[in-house]
Amino acid sequence: MTGAQAPLAGTTVLALEQALAGPLCTRHLGDLGARVIKIERAGKGDLARSYDEAVFGESSYFVWLNRGKESLALDLKHPGAELILARLVEKADVIVQNLGPGAVDRLGVGPDAVLGQYPDKIYCSISGYGDGGPYEHRKAFDLLLQAETGVIATTGSGDDMAKVGISIGDIGAGVYGAMAVLGAVIERARTGQGQHVRSSLFDALSEWMGYPLYYTMYGGEPPVRAGVRHATVVPYGAYRCGDGEQVLLAVQSEAQWIAFCRAVVLRPEWLDDPRFKTMTGRRTHRTALESMIEEAFSELTREAVTERLDRADVPYGDLNSIAQFAEHPQLAARDRWRDAPVPGGVMRALAPPMGFSSFEPLMGAVPAVGEHSRPLLAELGFDSAVTARLFDEGAVTSSQ
Repeated sequence: MTGAQAPLAGTTVLALEQALAGPLCTRHLGDLGARVIKIERAGKGDLARSYDEAVFGESSYFVWLNRGKESLALDLKHPGAELILARLVEKADVIVQNLGPGAVDRLGVGPDAVLGQYPDKIYCSISGYGDGGPYEHRKAFDLLLQAETGVIATTGSGDDMAKVGISIGDIGAGVYGAMAVLGAVIERARTGQGQHVRSSLFDALSEWMGYPLYYTMYGGEPPVRAGVRHATVVPYGAYRCGDGEQVLLAVQSEAQWIAFCRAVVLRPEWLDDPRFKTMTGRRTHRTALESMIEEAFSELTREAVTERLDRADVPYGDLNSIAQFAEHPQLAARDRWRDAPVPGGVMRALAPPMGFSSFEPLMGAVPAVGEHSRPLLAELGFDSAVTARLFDEGAVTSSQ
């Protein structure tokens, strides 16, 4: 199936977005065939463009989040921006925004104004703390939300807490935003009505904290911070072998525990040890058990351990560096790499994490700041004289 036949082909998304959560949401919609028109700051562009210059002079964040979009660089404070936004809203099927609290209302394109005029539009708001409540108007960044929701309290080792190394709050909010838009698209096809859908970093991380939250609420104490090991499942984590290498184990069931004792460490007597008969017991006596495992592994190289794990069908894995992940054989074997044009060259980019039997998710070029400003203004009905004035006044800028 071609891009013209993709699920969201013919759908236009207006993206009033910056940084991460909004751009990830709209990039996924673009992966599914939507046309995404991205509004960027005149001249400077999206905030994420300045985060680094790692990819042919472009930001690694920006090229990840913004391929396949059309960039209109617009000074939203300029008087001429109002008419441009109005025409874009009229043209769009979906509006996605993750600007600061109250920004879209001040611009006259908030959800109430848009849906009041166009009840068939789908409007997606992505925020930090969600609508309502005492934190609604707080500025939100991923680190702060990881701390507020207790994520940081679960991460690290012993008394040392650590943030997750990627922006999981933004990522979660972006993915849930895209899911909400898709649900609204399906409902609109049935009823003809649009609606305002929402996601937030706070709600996304709150959902993902379900296990430690309920464990603490009903178990009486929080899960321990266990580094690369699991807080409540043992053995689960990295264990050192005799050659100094580590192997990651994930023994999650009694059947796996039995196979591990009999066929991997060759210690069937552990199955009769009252300390280790249940997962709760293994967790309670974690220190003793993990010391015994590493003692058993001290007689073996990592390769010998993994051969036994393979034969016993006990889950294990590699503790890869980022560079090792980039060369992962599973990525190569499953053809997960694509060429993606960026302003400074052609990058090797991962294909979208969605597989369809009917079409190939789209991967367009990463735009330069304002690359599509002139053609978009022409498409919106602005004649050459008005367009020239808008450029002369700095209301609109272009890389072309």
